[in-house]
Amino acid sequence: MPEIKQRDINEDCAKNLASTENNLAEDTNTSFIEEKSVKDRRPPKQGLKRLRLNSIKKLSTIALALGVERTRSELIPFLTDTIYDEDEVLLALAEQLGTFTPLVGGPEFVHCLLPPLESLATVEETVVRDKAVESLRNISQQHSSADLEQYFVPLVKRLASGDWFTSRTSACGLFGVCYSRLSAPLKAELRNHFRNLCQDDTPMVRRAAASKLGEFAYVVELDYVKSDLIPLWANLAQDEQDSVRLLAVEACVSISELLPQDDIEQYVMPILRQAAEDKSWRVRYMVADKFNEIQKAVGPEITKTDLVPAFQNLLKDCEAEVRAAAAHKVKDFCQNLPTEIQEAVIMNNILPCIKELVADANQHVKSALASVIMGLSPILGKQNTIEHLLPLFLSQLKDECPDVRLNIISNLDCVNEVIGITQLSQSLLPAIVELAEDSKWRVRLAIIEYMPLLAGQLGVEFFDEKLNTLCMTWLVDHVFAIREAATQNLKKLVEKFGSEWAVNTVIPKVLTMSQDQNYLHRMTCLFCINVLAEACGPDITVKYMLPTVLSLANDNVANVRFNVAKTLQRIGPVLDNAALESQVKPCLDKLNNDNDMDVRYFASEALAVLGA
Repeated sequence: MPEIKQRDINEDCAKNLASTENNLAEDTNTSFIEEKSVKDRRPPKQGLKRLRLNSIKKLSTIALALGVERTRSELIPFLTDTIYDEDEVLLALAEQLGTFTPLVGGPEFVHCLLPPLESLATVEETVVRDKAVESLRNISQQHSSADLEQYFVPLVKRLASGDWFTSRTSACGLFGVCYSRLSAPLKAELRNHFRNLCQDDTPMVRRAAASKLGEFAYVVELDYVKSDLIPLWANLAQDEQDSVRLLAVEACVSISELLPQDDIEQYVMPILRQAAEDKSWRVRYMVADKFNEIQKAVGPEITKTDLVPAFQNLLKDCEAEVRAAAAHKVKDFCQNLPTEIQEAVIMNNILPCIKELVADANQHVKSALASVIMGLSPILGKQNTIEHLLPLFLSQLKDECPDVRLNIISNLDCVNEVIGITQLSQSLLPAIVELAEDSKWRVRLAIIEYMPLLAGQLGVEFFDEKLNTLCMTWLVDHVFAIREAATQNLKKLVEKFGSEWAVNTVIPKVLTMSQDQNYLHRMTCLFCINVLAEACGPDITVKYMLPTVLSLANDNVANVRFNVAKTLQRIGPVLDNAALESQVKPCLDKLNNDNDMDVRYFASEALAVLGA
């Protein structure tokens, strides 16, 4: 970074600097540039807090103006010594300091940022400590190995042996980022400090240590993982606090990835079996939540012998939260099973549990299962899907919980790829048609969004016979979101089946709506024309749809008339010049003189866009 000299700072920057310095120093009546007189009159507390926050956010500007030497010798010590009691200010300061390396002279001097961050890592507010630790982790990578041992490691030791639990919890997040670059004696000291933190009297410290044990294990030598960390992990997994035990489950994945297969069976599985049957549902929930990661980490053999029965138990757990977490993992668990046993395990072990969950009393469990159960079709194949899964899908499509129905509808394509559209239409189409008239509008919306895909799979003849009427019914739904989605649905159907199909099937029904007594339906007619014009092209638009739009310019409802102006503006680029000059612009001129100001506004806007 080039040196910034005082004479190069313009007058505005100097004024801003002086003002900011005043804000920073106001509480202590001190300035780090020069002595300034502070008036007796002080701003209200909220105003003072805002001033301090703004000042902290301008620290990089101040540092640039001061230059790297004065930043190191004056600004950083000032920030270290000045104590603020507002958490927002401290949070902003912790975040700023994490990006300060270039402003203090680069990696060679990055260690001078440690004192203020160390202070911030000991404050009471958790978010401030977490941000300070995050900044410390960032700047640790910018230390040379010598500076790491000289400056950073002593900081970690001080935090780890601090009197207050706040400093000890912060220390837990710093071991993993510095350990691998240290000499053997210092590594031994850090392992000893981490052992003390894992055995700390304060549950908050043990929680922090448990959450970082997996990360620390990645950088510790394998022999020490076995001799030092695994015994600590075993103790944490049996801690009296379930909040500690559940965090120990997270370390299971990291440790399993590091160990050979025989060691996993010896060291990991006894602890994992115990966690899967823990008396606290929160620990069992964590096992269920991490199950797919555990499955990949321990390998196929242990999955076959240990994880399959454990997963069955989780799917049958007495707590709904655990069953829901396990249900979310059904598809991935089945996909990751060894190929040679995949079908047998699913049919004999997993499917009976799934059948029970389909009828579960808790809607969150059923919804979680519905979001993944369709993914079993490609795994089980056509015959098993038709025989075993289709009845479950039909049951879920009729479930009283709308989220269950929604999740099944959203994943129908998985089943279609396996069993084909004929079987799908015979089995599931009646239920889909029933859902299209569901009282929950979000369910109807999901059906609409799936309709273009379903139409493409069914073909035009089958679609016209079974679903065309349904699509037109949605255009007069009492919920605007449904009507809007139905218009977009028509556009996609025309793009799929062609403009000739639109002229024969869709457009006549749409234009009929322009005569409806309900003005909302007449407006929907215009909305449909907006999107159909793009799909059908100029000839069909001019011949069939434009006359209807022009006739609605005389509607007695102002909302319809100004939507005519908006529609003409929208379809104008599709039309040829002759239609624009002879039909569109005269209509807009008429609307531009309408009694309603909104009609005039949209008409004038359309004229401006179309170049009248």
